[in-house]
Amino acid sequence: MSKAGAWSYSRMKNFETCPKQYYHVTVMKEHPFRETEATRYGTEFHEAAENYMRDDTPIPGRFSFAQGMLDALKVKPGDKHCELKMGLREDLTPCGFFDKDVWFRGIVDLCIIDGEKAFIIDYKTGKSARYADTGQLQLMALSIMAHFPTVKRVKAGLLFVIADKFIPADYNASDHDSLWSPWIKKYARMEKAHEADVWNPIPSGLCRKHCPVVECPHNGQSR
Repeated sequence: MSKAGAWSYSRMKNFETCPKQYYHVTVMKEHPFRETEATRYGTEFHEAAENYMRDDTPIPGRFSFAQGMLDALKVKPGDKHCELKMGLREDLTPCGFFDKDVWFRGIVDLCIIDGEKAFIIDYKTGKSARYADTGQLQLMALSIMAHFPTVKRVKAGLLFVIADKFIPADYNASDHDSLWSPWIKKYARMEKAHEADVWNPIPSGLCRKHCPVVECPHNGQSR
């Protein structure tokens, strides 16, 4: 395993957003995660959806607005897996989420396996779908096809439960190599940063209010 170690969609996204922030937050762990009202709401919604889909636990009243969406998913045919944790080795073969040789980790909020087809959903509790990114769906679809080799096609979607938006995506097993190629290149860049110990900042509109790395010259709070 390289110095970069195992990765996930969020880990890669953080690195691409700003390598310097990634270094201080993820590598050095100088700024521990702090739960906010928004992240707590998201966690609680995911738990409620999982309990309803898996155990028929009634949806709490404050999430009742999503009842219809969840019911539509619940009646879909196939075997349902909630909060499915998957790992892949560097040769892209399936392994356990916590195995020593795990290279990639991913969690699918809801996966429905129906023969050669699979349907996956990632719940989003943001108020807008404007900046929706289907990269996570792509990685989840590839992981599903690795762990369930009978699956040849994956229909996926980002379900923005508050914004009432559904962003669909469709993946086929025949596109395996072309789908993986850009991610492998992304990982190579992250690996190179780890090996060279070079973490260049990428200034953006997020620097002023949303970055905890105040020692960075681009951080608005340090000025």
